[in-house]
Amino acid sequence: MKKSKFCILLSILFFFSCNEDDLLSVNEIDNILDTFEEYISSNNHSSDYIYDQNKLHRFDLYLNDENLEKINSDPAAENYVEGSLVFENKVINNIGVRYKGSIGAWVGCLSNDDWTNPSGYKTCPKLSIKIKINWRDDKTFYGLKKLQFHSQNLDPSKMHERLGYWMFRKFGVPTARSTHAVLYINGEFNGIFANTENIDGPFTDKHFENGDGNLYKEVWPINSNGTVNSENYFIDGLKTNEETADVSKIIKFGTEVQNASGNNIHQIVDNWMDIDQFLKNMVVDRRIANDDGFLHWYQDDGNYYSSHNYYWYESELNEEIQLIPWDLDNAFENLITDVNPVTPIKDDWYETTANCNGFRHGLFLIKQKSAACDKIIGSFITYKNRYDSLDNVFKEQHFNMSNINNLLSQWSNQIEDAVKEANDKFGNAEINVTNWKGEIEKLKTQIELSLN
Repeated sequence: MKKSKFCILLSILFFFSCNEDDLLSVNEIDNILDTFEEYISSNNHSSDYIYDQNKLHRFDLYLNDENLEKINSDPAAENYVEGSLVFENKVINNIGVRYKGSIGAWVGCLSNDDWTNPSGYKTCPKLSIKIKINWRDDKTFYGLKKLQFHSQNLDPSKMHERLGYWMFRKFGVPTARSTHAVLYINGEFNGIFANTENIDGPFTDKHFENGDGNLYKEVWPINSNGTVNSENYFIDGLKTNEETADVSKIIKFGTEVQNASGNNIHQIVDNWMDIDQFLKNMVVDRRIANDDGFLHWYQDDGNYYSSHNYYWYESELNEEIQLIPWDLDNAFENLITDVNPVTPIKDDWYETTANCNGFRHGLFLIKQKSAACDKIIGSFITYKNRYDSLDNVFKEQHFNMSNINNLLSQWSNQIEDAVKEANDKFGNAEINVTNWKGEIEKLKTQIELSLN
């Protein structure tokens, strides 16, 4: 079988290794998949198995040459194509497959090197991938509707994401489960990925009692001027219950916050939120330097500011909301110095700068606003002593070097062979084992220094 024009172009321009076996016709795909048994969902199939911290799972994707070229030629379009997933010799067909990511995920990996306008064809060996199990039919895989494999291209230690989610969850903050996994495409090793749980309906069912409430992505109850956001704004952020789109609860909360004055804000927040839960969220967020999360308020349009990389879950039965942290690929980068020039936060969460006006900070001078200027976050300043107490508990029980060294040692042993295989196959495009071990030691050192 001849190489496609797309692969030839990549080979010439970027010295990209385009194995002929990567491209398979429809008939070849069908012949391969016929050798596997069909996956059948079972009550014994729990998502706990997919995110078992003691396993390094292998997932195989099969896409015909047309569909593989389609996503490779324009990854940033994030369009699904049809494929099949093989897991432990069982196949599930008619799934949707696409590359995924925000601006950071595409840096250095697309033919157009303008990071502000990600476009062009794939130039890195691997990119983050999203799999939609129920793309064609109402089906699940180990109780899941979607799988996500994050490339970790900007994390040479390959540990930031997994360690960050682990820390949130160990401190009782519901968020995604994350492990490592190896991914093969059309029988060819594609690399080591972070296998991170999707935040969606199956997630809320798994992690919340009566988990059929509304899930919102990156919406805040009030805007940065202190007024409640619009109904359409909340509807656009819905990730569950889109058909009914009843957003009256979160609007009610936002309206109460908007109208609150003086100490009344504390009573309103206490009525709607678990105070300790939110404080724990902030404790972990600050300890892992999650500077691209809900405490970083970037300038949006005009004089508005907003944060991102979080969800809200709204109880189905009660007037309660809870924040869920998300997208931790930049965690740990600014532990002791501002390594990431885009995300550094000037203030601690309880501090304010420039009288709550916007100000520029960091190497790129991106405009931001102090998180404590937000009425909701600012109301927690009164609980600063409780925050400090929880911070001490977190450090003693979880965020200490004995625990961290043990975790990183276990996980490093788990993925070392895969790291080596990636370097053997892709050369300098993937880190070698010696340098990778050095990056893990660097991560340990930065964490230790941050604790002093």
